[in-house]
Amino acid sequence: MRFTWLALFALLSISSCTYTAKVTDGATAVDRKQYDVAIPMLQREFKKAKTRSVKGEVAMNLGTSYRETGNDEEAITWFQKAYDNNAGPDALREKAAALKRLERYEEAIQVYTDLGFEIGSRYEFRKEIQGAELAQKWKDQETEGKERPYTVQAANFNSRGADYAPVYFENQLIFSSDRQGGDGAENYKWTGRGFTDIYQTSVTGGAVTSFSDVINTPDHEGTPSFSADGQQVYFTRCVSPGKREDAFCGIYVSERNGGGWGPATKLPFVKPGVNYLHPAISATGDRLYFSALMEDGWGGYDIYVVNKKVDGTWSDPILMNRAINTQGNEQFPTLDADTLYFASDGLVGMGGLDIYMTHPMANGRYSAPKNLGIPVNSGADDFSYTIVKRMGSGLDEKVLGFFSTARPGGAGADDIYEFARRTLPPPPPDPTPIVYKNVLDVTVVEKILEDPADPQSRVRGLRPVPNATIVASIGAESRTVTTNEEGQLSLVLVDNQNYQFRAERDGYLAAEGVFSSRNLPKDPDAPEQRYELELEIEKIFLNAEIVLENIYYDFDESFIREDAQPTLNELASLLQRNPNINIELGSHTDCQGPEGYNQRLSQDRAQSAVNYLIERGIDGNRLTARGYGETQPVAECVCQRCTDEENQRNRRTTFRIVE
Repeated sequence: MRFTWLALFALLSISSCTYTAKVTDGATAVDRKQYDVAIPMLQREFKKAKTRSVKGEVAMNLGTSYRETGNDEEAITWFQKAYDNNAGPDALREKAAALKRLERYEEAIQVYTDLGFEIGSRYEFRKEIQGAELAQKWKDQETEGKERPYTVQAANFNSRGADYAPVYFENQLIFSSDRQGGDGAENYKWTGRGFTDIYQTSVTGGAVTSFSDVINTPDHEGTPSFSADGQQVYFTRCVSPGKREDAFCGIYVSERNGGGWGPATKLPFVKPGVNYLHPAISATGDRLYFSALMEDGWGGYDIYVVNKKVDGTWSDPILMNRAINTQGNEQFPTLDADTLYFASDGLVGMGGLDIYMTHPMANGRYSAPKNLGIPVNSGADDFSYTIVKRMGSGLDEKVLGFFSTARPGGAGADDIYEFARRTLPPPPPDPTPIVYKNVLDVTVVEKILEDPADPQSRVRGLRPVPNATIVASIGAESRTVTTNEEGQLSLVLVDNQNYQFRAERDGYLAAEGVFSSRNLPKDPDAPEQRYELELEIEKIFLNAEIVLENIYYDFDESFIREDAQPTLNELASLLQRNPNINIELGSHTDCQGPEGYNQRLSQDRAQSAVNYLIERGIDGNRLTARGYGETQPVAECVCQRCTDEENQRNRRTTFRIVE
């Protein structure tokens, strides 16, 4: 699944000209997410490499390419070779994750433990180790013959491609696939296979045919969800490279048109520049769940819901709370009556995405998400759980359905598996009174830099900051506490409150965070729940240049483009959180053009950035604009011989804290 919907937006957001240029080396192919193209190039380059550093870079790219094309066994080999050739702890991190996906949990735990010692932070890998320990415990119980509710087997219609997201509709199983024979005119260079389309087959297997020649296009379509009356289908469409103006995934709807389907329209709440995936419509048709990557989320992809109003329009997206969403990715929501199934890699699980279930309780709460465990979940990505049929009732009930998985041993990449679930006798009642408690662990952390004296050096991980100050506020009330040696404050939450936190320490930039305890679960099966919030403070490096990413200007212009505004908005927020610092905003050009012209242009651009911050409420006395022209290049090249990439590195906007 790693090469289908999870990271598709990263490819689609790149300009079409990137893909028309010929790829001549493995690193460029990886940079352009053409992993299938990259592998043979990189293998040749590794054999020719003369130094350990070059071998390490090539091996790291090979490990990444095998990971993204679903071959974790090969990925492990190449990540180890990368580490052996000075690629650093990132290679071991990737190796450990691949070991976990392959359910080699004891090996993964050892690698994560070694990594913690190497980067100087056990904290960084605590959840990965905890998940691996839990998964190993479940596997041991499996071998002990512990009774389980599920039996699973691969469906008989899987292909060598990626088959996933099954859903039941009118006695047919509708699913997504990039198998051969789709509507895409060429192969998708990420995977070397086709673009994704929607297909149909019998629930018992058999011939596989295209679901609709109107809905399926040369772009990516998938993850359909049908209204209860069968008159609407909601699905995801991701526009292919070459159409930059629409280069994101959105949710579309098509209306039944006689025996077929009409042209699809994008839902009105879908905004440009945001990825919307995996719609799931409720049986009543008035609630639509989906996964999206938005600024107001908790981190990664989150699950949202929109409500249909009386006039038939949709509400704005509502972010589901921290009982469901985490700092990781929550995706592939599906519904069975009022029970919500979804996949997450942010909750403690067995490896990649695991499938969880939750259901609404009183007062708008949801039950604590429950991991479906072995054999539905595995070390690999498991997702898209759907129920097809129920038989019997009570302890005699049997439920049949399907889910998707990237586990080894299948027909291809992602595969669709059948499941049968029976009801186990409940455990004897516990007479102990239930005491509900929600605990929030707030941890103040800082980056571990490869070069502790250089804020621009590579980040190796995060470590807790002991003895930091946290100001915790609920409305007008606040209290100040000092973190323990683990950089942590543990707080028993008051129900239905909005918390605000501010972390401070001398010599660091302050950080802020929020947490809502509204509608957190009160689940008798899991009466105590723990949540996490990280507050990342950054060490102050006086007069150290920090490059502001994604700030570009039109040729011969100095105005702030729309795509530069998010970065400057983040800088404005940092200045608002830290009112005692003053900064210099610098602008640099490459060496093309006359020196005097470059100097004037860079000064105008720096001033435009300062003016933008002033418009956002920052006191102009705290800001200095300085144009450096071409006087401080960072790329070591003779001007006339600088490549386009080196010129781009020299064209940059920076800031430095001056006091």
